[in-house]
Amino acid sequence: MTTYSFRLYVAGNTERSHAAEVNLRFLCDAHLSGMYEVEVIDAVERPELAEEGRILATPTVVRLAPPPQRRVIGDLSDHGRAAIALGLPAADASPSEGQ
Repeated sequence: MTTYSFRLYVAGNTERSHAAEVNLRFLCDAHLSGMYEVEVIDAVERPELAEEGRILATPTVVRLAPPPQRRVIGDLSDHGRAAIALGLPAADASPSEGQ
């Protein structure tokens, strides 16, 4: 199974930054069954990493793997649109398997 890798760029310990991280982890749990990694980078504390990643706005999540790379700006509160934009597989819709 493919492991997904995400890098979330935030700007400080704000409500919007926290919401973006919570929403990203919710989406990953719902769609990726634990097969993911999330790295959170605070652009205020590590501006060189934000510059290296060409981050112009926060919060921004970058899907690093699998290719191709995808970027989404915002707090990911619209879970449906965020999942599509990040290229996540459909949520496991087969809880009745084996019945």
